[in-house]
Amino acid sequence: MDFKKIQNEQTSWEQGTVKKTLERFGERKEHFKNGSNNEVKRLYTPLDTEEVDYLRDLGFPGKYPFTRGVQPTMYRGRLWTMRQYAGFGTAEESNKRYKYLLEQGQTGLSVAFDLPTQIGYDSDAPMASGEVGKVGVAIDSLADMEILFDGIPLDKVSTSMTINAPAAMLLAMYIAVAEKQGVDSKQLAGTIQNDILKEYAARGTYIYPPKPSMRLITDIFAYCTEKLPRWNTISISGYHIREAGATAVQEVAFTLANGIAYIEAALKAGLDIDQFAPRLSFFFNAHNDLLEEVAKFRAARRMWARIVKERFKAKDSRSMRMRFHTQTAGCTLTAQQPDNNIIRVTIQALAAVLGGTQSLHTNSRDEALALPSEDSVRIALRTQQIIAYESGVADTIDPLGGSYYIERLTNDIEEQAMEYIKKIDELGGAPEAIEQGYIQSEIHDSAYRYQNEVEKQERIVVGVNKFQTETEKPKGLLKVDPELEERQKEKLEALRKKRDQAAVDRSLKALRDTAKGSGNLLVPIVEAVKSYATLGEICDVLREEFGEYQGADIF
Repeated sequence: MDFKKIQNEQTSWEQGTVKKTLERFGERKEHFKNGSNNEVKRLYTPLDTEEVDYLRDLGFPGKYPFTRGVQPTMYRGRLWTMRQYAGFGTAEESNKRYKYLLEQGQTGLSVAFDLPTQIGYDSDAPMASGEVGKVGVAIDSLADMEILFDGIPLDKVSTSMTINAPAAMLLAMYIAVAEKQGVDSKQLAGTIQNDILKEYAARGTYIYPPKPSMRLITDIFAYCTEKLPRWNTISISGYHIREAGATAVQEVAFTLANGIAYIEAALKAGLDIDQFAPRLSFFFNAHNDLLEEVAKFRAARRMWARIVKERFKAKDSRSMRMRFHTQTAGCTLTAQQPDNNIIRVTIQALAAVLGGTQSLHTNSRDEALALPSEDSVRIALRTQQIIAYESGVADTIDPLGGSYYIERLTNDIEEQAMEYIKKIDELGGAPEAIEQGYIQSEIHDSAYRYQNEVEKQERIVVGVNKFQTETEKPKGLLKVDPELEERQKEKLEALRKKRDQAAVDRSLKALRDTAKGSGNLLVPIVEAVKSYATLGEICDVLREEFGEYQGADIF
């Protein structure tokens, strides 16, 4: 390719055709910037991808560096898993919603837990008051988990659980439910989020300090390697980092920095990289800037492959594959003109598919106002199905690969994200960078800049700061029964009366003894769950042994 000739022709075009057009009509604004605040050029040409080496930087799907996808045939072989995030109220109500979604064509489950469950409190704890069943399903014990998955064959359905600090306890309950169904743990497929570092940095549902939290995570890695070989032991999450205000570049950088920290912790615990790394998974956000998001996913895949191969010397190519789930951006949903959210979600879902996601959740139009109604959930699921079966984008692999803009943007995101990772390395790694408030500060600065742009109308949000209309208050919003909390407390009281208290006491003592030592914590946690010890009782034993974490004050 004659790059000099292209350069000469481009200069001629800019000084002639473009100049005349600008003199007559101008452009919409002086500067065009993407979500990461990088300037978007008027035109991209082969000059912008001159340094790209196809075999080194792109390659082929299913082969290192996996830029174009982690499977050789991608969606021509099997579509992504359509996994709608759901859960509210009691286990009985959530069980009905899961069955409804499966009947509508959903291909995987994704469990949303209420706030008390997420931070390890029983529904009758004073700290749980007013929050039971509000933002997810209340799970106090194995008894609730049995109801949650009643009539759902766990050897046929994969399940994702968005749970972090008490991830070991909820995984133990899932294992116990499967056992009661007659399903061997080696058949179980699914994911626990289990990503505590992003909780410290961006979300806040942590319990224990970093050191014992990392012990819990590496104990899960070791336990699952032996007993749950199909289970994804962690979902390293950029989603919540992005929801907190990070840019696309920061989402990639901070997520991969956390991934590096988890690998280092596992290696320090004596695990072999090629034993546990193939079961690591990721969770990303899909935002509104469609082309930037596509490039983000491609860059993240290539970066992770290179990090695992070059930094950690993995030999198995499966260790280098970044498999990820995507959720459309909750922070972009607006209470104003909520039907507009259907279009936003469609664009975001399309970006995830064009970027090669392995599973996808599409948000519902009314989530800025309430938990989603059945009608809204169905529309969200149909959005995925229409993209899958009608749009044609799943018929060829990486359809935007080779675009001058996409390849330039992929390179730029990788370069800028690696600069962040180098800075985090200099600070001592992700846990230290979080303790020092560096990552939080970077996220907050980006969130502040974005909000300023919206308020100054430098960034348009349709229906919010432009094209406003008077609309009626939405009807049919889902409301959680206010009596639910009392019913959940009554169930918990009844459980404590009928269970074998001596067995509970023995199992909790075994857990305490293991926490004082160095054994794998999953073993006594599974036994405690089977004795019907409650989530709060198990977490409280570890609170007493490990203490509770107090976040860094960065303001």
